[in-house]
Amino acid sequence: MIDEQDRKILNALAADARASWAELAGEMGLSAPAVAERVKRLRQRGMIRGFHAVLEPAAMGLGLTAFVAVTLTHPRDRAAFLKVVRKHGEVKEAHHMAGEDDYLLKVHCRDTGHLEQFLTDVLKSVTGVQRTRTSIVLGTAKELATVMAPE
Repeated sequence: MIDEQDRKILNALAADARASWAELAGEMGLSAPAVAERVKRLRQRGMIRGFHAVLEPAAMGLGLTAFVAVTLTHPRDRAAFLKVVRKHGEVKEAHHMAGEDDYLLKVHCRDTGHLEQFLTDVLKSVTGVQRTRTSIVLGTAKELATVMAPE
């Protein structure tokens, strides 16, 4: 388990991974070296996988977000499917799912034409892709990095 200080550090880093040790220390009431040591331990425990910039897809010309549910014909088709998914930059997230579909993909495209091309020429051309169901995002009400809830 983690204590309240670690939880605060994780939430602060989720909000701004560029915060300095001194900034975090001021928020936590700790010294900068103490914060740095706590972050080091959190990384060693696997609670922090890395630090990333949060990009704005629309500002990069990728104004359409869609979720694509994919059903594979057979589990043996998984490796070929995942190879294609990992290769294409349109796919931002790929989740192996329980339930009716095998995978749920979050994709960013320029527009509906780009999405159609990606679905038709890329996803549906993969051997073993039985079906796709696509939902286009109209707006995003909440999208945050993982934040630790208080216990």
